[in-house]
Amino acid sequence: MSLRLLPAGVPRQFAVFVVGGLLSAGVDIGCMMLALKRIGDPVLAATVGFVASLSVNYLFHAKLPFATKTTAASAAKYLSIVGINYLITVVMVSAADHMFASPLGGKLASLPVVAVTGFVLSRKWAFR
Repeated sequence: MSLRLLPAGVPRQFAVFVVGGLLSAGVDIGCMMLALKRIGDPVLAATVGFVASLSVNYLFHAKLPFATKTTAASAAKYLSIVGINYLITVVMVSAADHMFASPLGGKLASLPVVAVTGFVLSRKWAFR
């Protein structure tokens, strides 16, 4: 697809959106590893990383690629998008596991799908 078919600024905006996702992944993993060393419980450590990452992701995306105010409404919409992306991920992981015995393949395949879904829903709905 030609970038000229997209509205002006979308390729740059999407690139900034993806950078925010990568930053959030780093926060998630880093906080999880720190919590794991301090707490020792892997599930609690994963939860700490997830919550920290979710917060960074929301604030980053609200402020940088979409330049909007953070509100309770946008946060609720953002959490809905997280839920939708979670369902997409679970479906793709389950399908890949069932069809190819490869849950990791499903997870990897879901990453670009949830990135695009998250971007479009964020741009058109949550951070409008």
